[in-house]
Amino acid sequence: MKKKVIIDCDPGIDDSLALILALNSPEIEVIGITTVSGNVKSDQGAKNALKVLKLMNREAIPVYIGEEFPLIRELITAQDTHGEDGLGETNYAEANVKIHYGGVDFILENAKKGDLSIIALGPLTNLAKAIEKDELSFNMINEIVSMGGAFKSHGNCSQVAEFNYWVDPHGVKEIFYKSKVPFSMVCLDVTREIVLTPNLIELIKQIGGDVANFIVDVTRFYVDFHWKQEKTLGCVINDPLAVAYFIDRSICEGFTSYLDIVTDGIAIGQTLVDIGEFYKKEHNGLVLTKVNSDKFMKMFLERIFPDNKEDIEIVLNNPRYGVNNFR
Repeated sequence: MKKKVIIDCDPGIDDSLALILALNSPEIEVIGITTVSGNVKSDQGAKNALKVLKLMNREAIPVYIGEEFPLIRELITAQDTHGEDGLGETNYAEANVKIHYGGVDFILENAKKGDLSIIALGPLTNLAKAIEKDELSFNMINEIVSMGGAFKSHGNCSQVAEFNYWVDPHGVKEIFYKSKVPFSMVCLDVTREIVLTPNLIELIKQIGGDVANFIVDVTRFYVDFHWKQEKTLGCVINDPLAVAYFIDRSICEGFTSYLDIVTDGIAIGQTLVDIGEFYKKEHNGLVLTKVNSDKFMKMFLERIFPDNKEDIEIVLNNPRYGVNNFR
C-alpha cells in the first residue's frame, strides 16, 4: 500500500530534486506540499514547488504556504546557496495554479484522518506550530522523517549547526520535547555522502528531456557554490536522501537516542545527541550515521529516468565514472 505523505519543505534546489524523486516513487502518495521559510521565504518556496509539479504534470497536488518566520529567531534564508529565486536563478515561468494558505491547518486536518507521515525537508516551524495548536491531533501522525541536524559531522552554516535546525532551533525543540511521533534525523553525517558529481550531472545531461534539463539547470548554481565554499566538484544533495530513506530503510543505518538542541549563544542550532545516556531520558529520535550512497544514487537516477536504466548501470558500475569519484 502507498503511504500517504505531506512533504514539508523550503524549495530550494535539493528540495526540488527530492520532490521529483517522491513523485516518481510508487510507494508514496503525496497528498500535499506545505512550505516553510528556510532556503527561501515560504511564499517563494510554494511557487517553486508548483514549478516542480508543473514539470512533473502533477499540478493536482495542492501546495499550502506555511509559516513565514521562525518561532523566535529572525529569518535568515540561504539564497546565497540556492539563488534569489531558490532554483539557481533559472527563473522558470511560474505555474498558473492556485496556491493555498494555511499549511499548519492542512497538516493537522490530515493528521486527524490518520495514516499520515511527514517528510520534513526544511526548518520544523510548521510542525512546531501544528503541535502547539493541537498536540493530540499532531501525535496521530505515523512518523516524521526530517532532513536536519548533525551528530559527528561539522555544521554547514556554523561550526556546529546544520542549516534547517539553525534557522529555527526553537521549532526543533518543540518537536523534540512534545512530539510522540517516531522521528528520524537524516543528518549531515549521511547527507554529506550524497554528491551529484560532474560525471553524474553529465549523464543526466546526456539522457536529456525536460526533467533532465531542469536538474542540470538548477544544480549549476549549486555546483558553483560548492566549489567556491568548500572546493567540492559537484554538489551535495541533502534532501533527496530523506525521501529515499523513507522509501527504503536499508539505505541508512543509525541508532536511537535522546535528542536536544541549543537555542542560543555561539552554538545555536547544534543538535545534542545523548550517546552517553547522560540525561537518562527516554529516546525521542533515530539518528542516521551510515549510508549506502551507491544504493541511493541508483534509486535516485533509475526512478527519475526509468527508460535509461542500462545507461545508468554502465556509469554507476564503471569505477572511472561512478558515485564515489570526486569525493
